[in-house]
Amino acid sequence: MRDSLHKLVEVCELREPSVEEFLAALQSSGWLKHIKSIVDTSAFIATTVGDEGVSVLVQCSDGGDIAAQVCSLASLLLDPFYRTLQGFMILVEKEWLSFGHKFTDRCGYLQGDQKETSPIFTQFIEAVWQVMQQFPCAFQFNERFLLAVHDHAFSCQFGTFIGNCEKDRVDLRLSERTYSLWGYLLKHMGEFINPLYRREDSQLGVLRPVSNPQNIKFWRGMYMRFEGWVHPKESVMERLCIMKDQSSSLEDHIKLVAKRVTSVKNLIGSKTYTNSCVKANSMTDSAFSSMSALSEDATINDVMSAPTYMTRSLQPAVNKADSLSPTNDGRSRSEDYESGIDSLQISTNTIASSGGENNHITVEQMLLELDSVAVEWKSVRKARSCSCAMQFEHFTRKYHCWRCGRIYCGRCVDKQIHLPGHESQRTVPVCRSCCKKVLCMSV
Repeated sequence: MRDSLHKLVEVCELREPSVEEFLAALQSSGWLKHIKSIVDTSAFIATTVGDEGVSVLVQCSDGGDIAAQVCSLASLLLDPFYRTLQGFMILVEKEWLSFGHKFTDRCGYLQGDQKETSPIFTQFIEAVWQVMQQFPCAFQFNERFLLAVHDHAFSCQFGTFIGNCEKDRVDLRLSERTYSLWGYLLKHMGEFINPLYRREDSQLGVLRPVSNPQNIKFWRGMYMRFEGWVHPKESVMERLCIMKDQSSSLEDHIKLVAKRVTSVKNLIGSKTYTNSCVKANSMTDSAFSSMSALSEDATINDVMSAPTYMTRSLQPAVNKADSLSPTNDGRSRSEDYESGIDSLQISTNTIASSGGENNHITVEQMLLELDSVAVEWKSVRKARSCSCAMQFEHFTRKYHCWRCGRIYCGRCVDKQIHLPGHESQRTVPVCRSCCKKVLCMSV
């Protein structure tokens, strides 16, 4: 298996090979044959246990290599819990770490016997990926999650995989002196969620992968992710994740906008009396204008005998006298009218929140809410580099700022804040520039 992996790496290092050359070299490496045998054996165990109810004894020469591969993959095919994020972590802990897989020897952490190194865990991770390609809706985690687990198994950045057995990890006091990989993955769980995951599809029962040669694929995301000459084709899963985040942001923004529209409607409905006062005032002014057109010597009889249109104009003049009469509380109706006008003018600057709340929001704050959420997000297809001059590789994770919609690397989108334009109080990723703007505006 070591020689097979070395040949596979040589295939990936070919510069601009033809299709025939690449496929011939890939077949001669024999790597995919090993992956196919693991999938076949695991599917046989899962079918025997799940359908026939028969116990299966798995035995290999070492005890912690091939047995760990097929037993953990068979458990994943049988139990939908192991297809979740936390379930997969428990599966690795149970079948690999607690079972005694020699990670230090097999991964070559220390200089020693090269015959002990072997890509056992790499084959298991790729076998899981092969099953994911046939059942994309049955797994809660995505390809990026598998790559993160595989890379950190060799990075020694966390103490989870250091040691050949549980005794080594206890003697080294790794739980006290190092951090756990699982805590890091759970903290960044949003990056590893499969947007196609459906719980009902995961509960269908035993997964039965097909191991025909056309169903066993070359994992470009594992072995050719750092090649700059790879055609920058946009990943479907990455695009789905971006669409999911953008839809979530817009739905949250729409809820807040609908809430503000309802507040404005309620405000307009509460000013019906004010509008009627404004209309009565205009009719009164028209009546006084009509009376000034009459002669000063005109009597009340002349007025009563005036044409109909003159009489209609004089009728509000009588109401003018009523408006000057005091009300029950001692105030004149003209004072009520003026207070209504003042209330209308004040309400154009402050709008009450819906639901009868006492707090108000200004027009400037409403404009800030509308401007704090990006409606259009930049496409990752044409993204070549970040604003910090970091070049994007084909499989480099690209992040969107939820406020401006631009694309950044992970180092530039390291802030999580609440956007004023979102109805919920959740924190979302934004770039450093937008973070400063939002914090300054909210002060």
